[in-house]
Amino acid sequence: MKETKIIAVILGICACVAASSVTAATIPAGTTLTVATVSLISSQTVVGRSFEAKIAKDVSVKGNVVLKAGTKVFGKVTSSRANSRKSGPLAVELASIDLNGRRTTVKTNDVQPGGPPQTARQAQYGHTAGTTVVNPQTLLHFQLLQPVSL
Repeated sequence: MKETKIIAVILGICACVAASSVTAATIPAGTTLTVATVSLISSQTVVGRSFEAKIAKDVSVKGNVVLKAGTKVFGKVTSSRANSRKSGPLAVELASIDLNGRRTTVKTNDVQPGGPPQTARQAQYGHTAGTTVVNPQTLLHFQLLQPVSL
């Protein structure tokens, strides 16, 4: 009876190790991540503020999909016009990927999104002329600067 329990425990451990090695993957540096923004971002957004996006198309490594479209990602504003002393063009980067409830840190290049021209309606909501506005569902392309182990 004890031998059966010991064998069952060993088999369970082996199954867990095998399952984790099957799902584990590394996305190499240089891989492009295309995301669709969920949050509105503007050049008036404070530096450091986070935004939500979703992977827009599957990311594959060696023919295996390692990040499915729709996976949540989070980024942050790295440059904006919100601080008049350190004013710069809007720039954002990805900071993490939310995979199965676990956030994995990523390091990507900065992207300077170009938005549509300022409209009267946006001005009505506090955006000034010359403000870059990145609406939800805008596609942004980031490149990984470091490999990411999932």
